[in-house]
Order: sequence, then structure tokens, then C-alpha cells
Amino acid sequence: MHSNRIPLGQKIAFGIGMLANQMFPAALGIFMVILVQSLGMSPLLWGLIFFLPKLVDCVTDPVMGFISDRTVSRWGKRRPYIFIGAILSGLSYIAMWQLSADNSELYNFVYFLCWSCVFFIGLTIFSVPYVAMGYEMSDDYHERTRLMAVAQWIGQWAWVIAPWFWIVLYDPDWFESATEGARTLSIWVGLACMLLAMVPAIFCRSHSGSPDNTTPHRKESLGAVVKELLHGIVITLQCKPFQQICIATFFIFNAYNTVAGFAWFIIVYYMNQGDPALAGVWPTLFGSVSALCTCFLVIPTINWMAQRYGKRLTFVVTQSVSILGYMMFWWSFNPSNPYLMFLPIPIFAFGIGGLFTIMMSMTADICDLDELQTGARREGLFGAIYWWMVKFGLAFAGLLSGFILASIGFDQNVAIQSESTLAQLRMAFIGVPVSGTLIALWAMRGYELDEQAVENVKVALMDRRNGPADSQPQVATA
Repeated sequence: MHSNRIPLGQKIAFGIGMLANQMFPAALGIFMVILVQSLGMSPLLWGLIFFLPKLVDCVTDPVMGFISDRTVSRWGKRRPYIFIGAILSGLSYIAMWQLSADNSELYNFVYFLCWSCVFFIGLTIFSVPYVAMGYEMSDDYHERTRLMAVAQWIGQWAWVIAPWFWIVLYDPDWFESATEGARTLSIWVGLACMLLAMVPAIFCRSHSGSPDNTTPHRKESLGAVVKELLHGIVITLQCKPFQQICIATFFIFNAYNTVAGFAWFIIVYYMNQGDPALAGVWPTLFGSVSALCTCFLVIPTINWMAQRYGKRLTFVVTQSVSILGYMMFWWSFNPSNPYLMFLPIPIFAFGIGGLFTIMMSMTADICDLDELQTGARREGLFGAIYWWMVKFGLAFAGLLSGFILASIGFDQNVAIQSESTLAQLRMAFIGVPVSGTLIALWAMRGYELDEQAVENVKVALMDRRNGPADSQPQVATA
């Protein structure tokens, strides 16, 4: 067995990859507004651009996880794909934003959609093996949490930086138009993320129960490979602890994302009479301060609590605390004192801020349990299914956001909204994530993989690996 402790340099290198992994979607979320506001794309086409690439992810994510799990190369299972995916996603992000208002709406739609699919394929080639690499870097219960805490701390800076892109894009001192700004800024974002994403491929070394230099798989027919892939997906989805963390993540993360954009509407329409100029940098500060609280308060606290009290209890306590923070926003969004909106942020940030620190660490534990039960290592497939579920939820959250705005009578064509609309907007901002969090807490009841259970799994795996070769079980296949 490899050393349980991961050198700090390895943790930082892995975390730099997380910065790229989070900067891509963070920047994309800011840039996407340009398609409607600056290029005049219809909301229908805009919605299709959000939705259609997710259909590609339905196929590419599990396939990429399956491929990387089976790969044998001199560079390991994951590193070649991380390197290739970094280049493809970085360059396609740049190409995606080389748009012009002089083009027709249909041309911009088709051009952007095609490059968007290439971008998301590249991101899958990078991110699925990258996440699986993190699961393999240690077999220690607490060291996995420390690794994910470092990675999430570094990655969280994407959400501190990205909100300021909005100001850069729309400041006439920087660019004549937001479209020109997107063409130029995308070059810097794409190249920077590409270089950051390459770091774990170059410097990180992953280890797993099944070493990277295992005997190559025998040549199989396409039908046999597809059958094995589908069998692996079914076995993965049947794992009860994995079901629990997937359900919990889906409801917390996507309930949050359903209403995340509502903060901008509340600040502009409730606190500043529908005037974005009057709102100034308050929406940007709201996002940046939330991310900073996650960096300096939430992640260190969760890392400490998980090592002292265990992952499940830490999850339950921190998510419960976040409910209080959400409820405080009913009073803290105050038109007469905008500074009050920062008061609940350190509390509500515990909801989404530390979610993936805990869940990625739990997934690594689940991969060990899966090996004990099936004889197979499937970090790539577990990571792919988990993150596909997150991506699908984001698409669902986007649809739900629009439905809520329509149902409460929000009218984007007027500056002054009715009192009833604004009250319901604030209630949705609180009620949706609180409801999602309560469902997640219910889903995690009875989660059994505590420290002692993980240690028992680890000992059983060591006994199996160190036993006579003829007594070891065969790797489960379809």
C-alpha cells in the first residue's frame, strides 16, 4: 500500500486543477448573458444552448469514466486524458466566443452550439479523469478530506474572481462593447484555464488498489465493451451510500442554483428600484464575499469538523446551519441598509460552500467499498455518474428558475415590480434551498460509512491484496 499522507505540493497541484475545473463554468456563467443582452439571441435559442450540450454529457461522461478506468499506459490511467482535455477545452472556449453582432442570429446560434459541444467534450475528457485521480491519491479516511479541502479552497477562488468579469466586459473604458470584450477576455480565460488544468497531469501521481501498470484488457468486441459499460453503470447506481450522496448533492446544489440568480434580481429590483446602475457593484460583491467566506471560514471549519466528528455529522451540522442563514435573508435584504445583506453570508455559505469537500471525500470511501463488494476499481465511473448528475441538475435548475420567475409574475420589461412579485421572489430565494436541504438531510439518514467502517473496508482490502494470488477474486465484468 502507498503512503497515506499526500505531500503538500501534490495537494496544491491537484487544487490548481480544481481552479481550472471551477473557473470554466464560473466564467461561462458570466459570459452567457452576452448572448441575449449584446447579441440579441432569443431566450428560446439561449435555453437550447444550455440544454443540448447536457445531452452530449449524458453519453460522454460515463463513457469517459469507463475508458479511463480501463486505460493502461506508461503515464497512468488518468494523466494523458487530463492533459489532452485541458488543451481541447481551453482552445474551444476561446473559439466559442469569437462571435460578432454583425452575424445573423441563426449563424451565432449554430456556431456557438457546435463549439459549445466541443468545449463540453473537452471538459469531460479533462474533468472525469481529474476527479477520479483525486479519489485515488490516498486511502486514508481523513487525508481524503484534507486533500479535497485544499482543492476546494483553491478552486473557490474562481467564484471570487469570475463576478468581476461582468464589470470588465461592460466597462466602456475596457471595451467598446461586451461582445468585443468576450472575444478578447475569452482568450485570456481559455489560455489560463488550459495551463492550470495541465498542472495535475504533469505533477500529480495517483495510486489505486489496481495499479496503473496492470495487464491490459484483452481485445473485446464493441458489443462486449458496451455490455460491460452498462453493467458497470448499473452496479454503481445500486450502491446505497452512493445513492445517498447523489440524492443529497442533487437537492442541495441544484436548489441553490435554482435561486442563485435571484440575488441579482432582489438587489436590483427590491433594493434599487430596478436600476442596475444604482445597484452598482453590490451584486458582484455579494458573489465575491460569499466565495471568500467559503475560502476562509467554511472549508477550514468543515475540514476540522470532519476529522474530529466524522463526515456525516459534519454534513448534518453544517447544512442545518445553512438553513438559518437562508432564513436570515428575509430581513437582511434591506433597501435602507444594503450592508445587512452580508450578515447571513458566513452562515448560509456552509450550505453550498463545503458540500463538495465532504461529498468528494465520501465518494473516495465508497470506491473502496465497491472494490470490496465487486473486486473492481471504478473511480472514473463513480466520478462520471456523480458529476453527470450535478450537470443534469444544473440544466433542471435553469428550467425551474424560469418557471418560478414566470409564476410569480416577474416582468423583465418594467423596472418597478409589484410588491407581491418581490415578496414571492424573496420567499423563493429562501424556501427553495431550505426545502432542498431538508430533503438532503433526510436522504443522508443512516449513512453507514463512518471512520470505523471505512477502516474495516481498508483492512479487508489489504488482506485480499496481500493474500495468495489464487485466492483473490476475479474482477467483476459483465
